[in-house]
Amino acid sequence: MKTIIGTTIQEAIHLLKSGELVAIPTETVYGLAANGCNTAAVKKIYEAKNRPNSNPLILHFASSEKIHPYVLDFPQELLNLANKFWPGPLTILLKKSELVPNEITANQELVAVRVPNHPLLNAILSELDFPLAAPSANLYGMVSPTKAEHVMQDLNGKIPYILDGGSCENGLESTIIGLHEMKVVVYRLGSISLEDLTAELSYTPELKNTSEKQVITSGMVEHHYAPKTPFFFFDETSIDYSEKNNGFIFFKDKHPSIDDSNKIILSKSGDLKEAAANLYDAIIEMDKREFTALFIERLPDFGLGKTMNDRLNRSTLKFRT
Repeated sequence: MKTIIGTTIQEAIHLLKSGELVAIPTETVYGLAANGCNTAAVKKIYEAKNRPNSNPLILHFASSEKIHPYVLDFPQELLNLANKFWPGPLTILLKKSELVPNEITANQELVAVRVPNHPLLNAILSELDFPLAAPSANLYGMVSPTKAEHVMQDLNGKIPYILDGGSCENGLESTIIGLHEMKVVVYRLGSISLEDLTAELSYTPELKNTSEKQVITSGMVEHHYAPKTPFFFFDETSIDYSEKNNGFIFFKDKHPSIDDSNKIILSKSGDLKEAAANLYDAIIEMDKREFTALFIERLPDFGLGKTMNDRLNRSTLKFRT
């Protein structure tokens, strides 16, 4: 199969209506989209990504009104958060209706839904009479793509079309929430921070972002978001900063003596939003340079820094065990 990078929305719509896969830009990361009501198309997602079918998918809708037929109820506390953050990077777990295929939810009763905020994706959704299933458009376990060329690196020859929408604004996946014992809980940290949610609630939501017996939703597996190059935190190993075969990713530049070809700075001004937008691109870029090892410093553990540390804990874990 030949994979094409293009900018034609109508081509993407035609392929999606035909049951094919299309990589689409979102405000978070690029997604690998298919008709969420077409089980054959959904299975193609799992096959292209080499993703276990026990790992559920997220359904994307043009509006919150479009969601209602696909869920049994929408509790008021979750609806309030949807009204605040949609369209945007918030995913909500709700009890599914019979319209949702079991392939979407891995045979579980909850379905993950969101209303995205990207002009190209929203234009596509407005012309479809079905929601789009769309996990990140990369091979399973690898770093999520934030540019069309990142998708091409992983999925060239596996999908027909990549819709190029430039760089993703947020650079981190959506935050996933649900209800547990009548309170909001967070199943995946994301582009909406704990502090953002707490400001809308009368309490800080509990984090339930590790899988127990079963993966409830996307992003809960321990090993994830990983480059091919061995990847470590600065504070977990001894580092030779003069070693030319080592690559370094800094939040802010603390080592001006290190050659620019051996380092990437996420935000010279120390802005967490800018760092988040640059994180995955930096990891993918350093991975291409074929260093012996990559090292990254932990981010400040609040706001989007907490989300980034969550991703980095998962991406470095397989090299620490």
